[in-house]
Amino acid sequence: MSIKNLSANILRFLLVVISILFLLVGHAQNINPDEPWNWPEEYVLNQVNQVRAGRDLTPDFWPGDARVAVLLSYDVDNETTQGLRTGEINIGPLSQGEYGSRVALPRIVRLMDEENIPASFFFPAWSLKIAPEQAELILASGIHEIAVHGWIHELNTALDGETEKRLLRLSMETIEEISGVKPVGFRAPSWNHSPNTLSIVRELGFLYESSLMADDRPYELLQNGDPTGLVELPVEWILDDAPLFNPLGARYMNPRDIMQVWIDEFEVAWDEGTMFLLTMHPHVIGHRSRMVALKGLIDHIKARGNVWFGTHEEAARWVRQQAGID
Repeated sequence: MSIKNLSANILRFLLVVISILFLLVGHAQNINPDEPWNWPEEYVLNQVNQVRAGRDLTPDFWPGDARVAVLLSYDVDNETTQGLRTGEINIGPLSQGEYGSRVALPRIVRLMDEENIPASFFFPAWSLKIAPEQAELILASGIHEIAVHGWIHELNTALDGETEKRLLRLSMETIEEISGVKPVGFRAPSWNHSPNTLSIVRELGFLYESSLMADDRPYELLQNGDPTGLVELPVEWILDDAPLFNPLGARYMNPRDIMQVWIDEFEVAWDEGTMFLLTMHPHVIGHRSRMVALKGLIDHIKARGNVWFGTHEEAARWVRQQAGID
């Protein structure tokens, strides 16, 4: 082929590429975010498939041949959700956050240790920086896990990708520096992903993720339709103490009523032979009447029997092994 013909072919190829790019840009410009009823099918599917549930990872049995796994977790937000994350600094709300580290966390850890129940504690890094003694308290028994819950409980969906990655990396490093243990689990602040979150979590090498709600059971995350090998330990608002225990909100419930909701959730999990995962916050659940309800739930679960209590890390490692991911 002559130089002239080669140049002509290259030129034609470039013109085709440029034409396609113009079409794509024009197509994107025609998408009105305020009119989802007019969105093209491909655009809708691309949005939905950013992060999706893959295969169910429920094992045939849990450690000790148990029928159901019970994972108790605590998001140790303290002051971060009482003004720090928004910059709305008021002394009263900050004191409510301080209650989490000063009174509630010792009360919770004492109960977990007395019951010999491993638990996972998810920290915004600043929560641990303000009261670093929390790490020693949690790790003293040798049965609990410390994991990552952001930097200052930031709204990660409002951040650009580089900032989100910088803060998550800094969170990991800070928590490891204070606790002496490298965290392997991530729970997104506010239980949400930005378009960049999953890629960042994978790049930083987390073992599992626990922010999403596509199942009651552990599952593998898909990213744009492709399996990631990352275990999702799903959460759910009815299995979270914060919305239902807010005495200033319209959804407030009596602690014993919430205990019954959680007991019913556990019973179905036991019947299905799957998993019961509960999310709590020390500054919320750690008040006296609510601890009575938590103790009642634990008593019920233990009386049912054939149950395995584990940390999120232990559960993730177990399902990965059983599913052949590792």
